[in-house]
Amino acid sequence: MNRLLKLLGREEVPLRRSERRVADAVMNDPAATVRRTLSEIAADAQVSEPTVVRFCRAIGFSGFRQFQITFAQALAVQAEMGGAAMTPRHPSDDLIGSIFSNHVTALNSCRDRLAENDIERAIGMLIDARRIEFFGVGASGAVAIDAQHKFFRLGLPTLAYTDPHMQIMSAATLKPGDVVVAISHTGRTKDILESVLTARDVGASVIAITSPGSPLAEAASLTLPVDTEEDTDLYTPMMSRLAHLAVIDVLATGIELRGGKAVEGNLRRLKARLQVKRLPREPSPGRTEEETD
Repeated sequence: MNRLLKLLGREEVPLRRSERRVADAVMNDPAATVRRTLSEIAADAQVSEPTVVRFCRAIGFSGFRQFQITFAQALAVQAEMGGAAMTPRHPSDDLIGSIFSNHVTALNSCRDRLAENDIERAIGMLIDARRIEFFGVGASGAVAIDAQHKFFRLGLPTLAYTDPHMQIMSAATLKPGDVVVAISHTGRTKDILESVLTARDVGASVIAITSPGSPLAEAASLTLPVDTEEDTDLYTPMMSRLAHLAVIDVLATGIELRGGKAVEGNLRRLKARLQVKRLPREPSPGRTEEETD
């Protein structure tokens, strides 16, 4: 019980015996708690569902859902690589559960922070852009390359730069009507910030996928906030990288849906050309290869 309250940053409170069974069930399998329903936790603790809700309220939450979200976030912070919750001897099933739970929590948090109006505005800027360039370094550079791969398939004029020297040279050649998509978890990378300020100086627009309130967010024309609890000063970004990729997917899909027959035709032509690069599928029993392809 004390471990749970410490994890959640709560003061010790008196609980009934049945409520303590809920706490024990939660801490017996923390990773599973993030995925379980109210009824599943009640069954595991051998108590009623109202008892689980009463337990959540007793330790300061409005209900089970708020408790579960806060608990998942607490696990995500504690389970970062090198953190106290994960050790070299940790069982593999715990490792799998913790990492996947962290990622799910990060993606849900990112989704909840994104404003529909900002996404619509970003899609409009990208559709109208004369030229689109993705800037990122380190782990964010990998996201920038992935973004270029998705966007050039849509028939848009796009490039990705991960080298700081190429970024700033490219930024200096931009013009009004061009758009830079700058990707950074911390929003404090000097090279990215310098390139973004150069792009703004020559009249280009900048969409930042970064932490809200960061220097990069302040310098951008539009910020799509991605704020994950992750120690990237020491460890390679994991949760933030996946959240950045998800935002790129949202933008690319939005453009695809709004691009009409021109984008659809381009995608179909690419798909047809790629077929020769693949081995044929094995047909399912009772079906021809054409039917399964």
